[in-house]
Parts: sequence; C-alpha cells; structure tokens
Amino acid sequence: MNAPTQLPPFAGKTFEVRYAGLTAINAYADDGVHMRYEITEGDFTGAKGEVAYTWQHVAGEIYAISWQEADRATVVHIDDFAAGTSRSFFTAPSLDFYRLEGSLRAR
Repeated sequence: MNAPTQLPPFAGKTFEVRYAGLTAINAYADDGVHMRYEITEGDFTGAKGEVAYTWQHVAGEIYAISWQEADRATVVHIDDFAAGTSRSFFTAPSLDFYRLEGSLRAR
C-alpha cells in the first residue's frame, strides 16, 4: 500500500475521533507504521492496544488507514485531516459490522 520509506503527514501526531456512540484517541508513532489507540467513550470503552497499520493517500489530505487489533477486530478509516472528518468501518470480534461517521481533531 505505502512505500516503507514514505511517512504519512499524521506520523508522530495524536488525534481524537468522535463518532455517535464511540470516541477514541489514535496516537500515530513517528515510524509511520505503528499506532496506539484507546476507546474513551461508548460500548467499547477501555479497549486499547498498539497495532501496525497501513495507509494509502486518497486525495488532498484524505487518507485510508487500516489495521487489525489483537482481538481480531478489523478497522478501516477514511480520514480527511483538512476537513476534520473521519469515516470508520470496522468488524468487531463478535463479527458485528459498524459504519461510523464523525469528527477528527488533533490533540
């Protein structure tokens, strides 16, 4: 997806994503590959971990970011860092599928 020598512009930064029923903090490492997340509000409050992610530039400041969590949950974000919006599509370990739309802001 992305060349290992390239870094996304969000590397080394932390963001809060806020959706209806779910808020999370995503802290992207400087390496452009690892991210720590913690869900701070909603049904999944307390879930946290560190994951390896892949990313793809879509257009402008829009990026597709995906990862798999230790509990086998899969997550895909379409984040527009200029507009401050995030769309998330994820499958929980229960195999329930979620589609969320909300805000994205630097912390």
